[in-house]
This record gives sequence, C-alpha cells and structure tokens, in this order.
Amino acid sequence: MGLMLLQIVQVVLTVVWWIIVVQAVLSWLIAFNVINTHSDFVRSVWTALQRMTEPLYRPIRRILPDFGALDISPMIVLLILYILMNIVIPRIYVMVAGAGV
Repeated sequence: MGLMLLQIVQVVLTVVWWIIVVQAVLSWLIAFNVINTHSDFVRSVWTALQRMTEPLYRPIRRILPDFGALDISPMIVLLILYILMNIVIPRIYVMVAGAGV
C-alpha cells in the first residue's frame, strides 16, 4: 500500500511539474505577443493554469524580495518539485521497500 501511495504522489508531482512548464511557455508566448489573450481559448487556458499554480507560488512570493517584472517563483517551485521527485521520494521508496511493506 505504501509503495502505491508513493507512486501516486510521484505521478501527481510530475503532472504539477508539467502544468508549471506549460504555464511558463504560455506566459512567454503571451509576453512576446506570439499569442494573445483576446482568444477565448487562450484566455481560458491561461486563467485555468493561473488558478492551479497560484496557490503554489503565493507562499514563495511572500518570502522572496520583489524583483519587479521578474517572477522566479515558478523556478523555485520546479526546483522543490525536482528535489521531491528525485531525492526525497526515491529515498522514502527505498525505506518502505526495505521494510517489506
């Protein structure tokens, strides 16, 4: 049961990772006016992505100093996700598997 739970957490973290990456790419496309938010589809996707990621960014933005237009909170969240997915969860997996659970 514990191993299955770790695999589910790993999948959820991977999905969150990709949501953040898609949002970052979309924000660059919007910033460089490759696509614009006048399109209903683009606006709805952008709004949905912001609503999904804002709760992750908010605590980090409170801690970080204001960099003006530069927002590095997505990069910090990606770094945290990387550490969780590639260091923390594999170590927990080894401990749980080693315990014979």
